[in-house]
Amino acid sequence: MTDADKRLKKQGIGLAVFAFAAYAIGGVGTFGGIAMILLMKGHDFMGWGEGRTIGYLFLCVGLCLSILGVLLMRLFRNRGMV
Repeated sequence: MTDADKRLKKQGIGLAVFAFAAYAIGGVGTFGGIAMILLMKGHDFMGWGEGRTIGYLFLCVGLCLSILGVLLMRLFRNRGMV
């Protein structure tokens, strides 16, 4: 195994960790957003606004991060980086 292969493998592992972190954070944001939509109607959320609207924001951003994480994991696996 050459130096370039070792560097690519090390970089691939770092990118895979980033992809998995995006996926995990997206999942937490998605389910947190759903909980806020259901439970925080009419309540203020830390001075940011009504909890329900912030919940919709968390839901949408969480779904986007989850999709991004899955796509990145598939990309890195198919490219042989991990």
